Amino acid sequence: MRSDPTGTGSSGVGGGEPADATDPQLETIRPGQPTPGAVGRAGPGAHEGLADPGEVGRRQRHELWMRRALEVAVTGPAVDDANAADVDDVPVGAVLYGPDGTELAIGRNERELTGDPTGHAEVLALRRGAERAGRWRLDGCTLVVTLEPCTMCAGALVLARVSTVVFGAWEPKTGAAGSLWDVLRDRRLNHRPEVYGGVLEAETAAVLRAFFR
Repeated sequence: MRSDPTGTGSSGVGGGEPADATDPQLETIRPGQPTPGAVGRAGPGAHEGLADPGEVGRRQRHELWMRRALEVAVTGPAVDDANAADVDDVPVGAVLYGPDGTELAIGRNERELTGDPTGHAEVLALRRGAERAGRWRLDGCTLVVTLEPCTMCAGALVLARVSTVVFGAWEPKTGAAGSLWDVLRDRRLNHRPEVYGGVLEAETAAVLRAFFR
């Protein structure tokens, strides 16, 4: 369920600051409502408060990078194991780009393949990117992923100091970039990446729908 996108409800402190998890409004939050929130509401709508793609060049770059992430998602695991073809991992792809736009690493869901509960596409791309860069701080980097990150992946992105997160389809059940939680833009944290959501949303969602059909 989305909160009222108009933000016309009663406001918290002075009507100027967005509500966060310390706001009394959150005591009445229903399961599924996004939090922390914006002025007058318990949580932001999924499309509220995201960075504006702005210039055409940036939008085109994000779409180009998302198509690469889609390619990673649908290609399948890059392993020689003959049994890998029988593994049903949700087709989510992630690509980490350096500050200059160079592709640093890719990741695809491998939770079923490896039996690793943290084997999400974003986490794998971050691990491989950090190994290649030789440092855990990935400031200036952009992580592009075909599905809205979950709380685990969003937390990892914040801790890795990734500067920009671009994602495709929204995930109303587990999303942590505005759908269920908003870890990436939580103003209580010491790092908040720019977030661009819904990039090639129809295409990325179609891949997931085909998998679950």
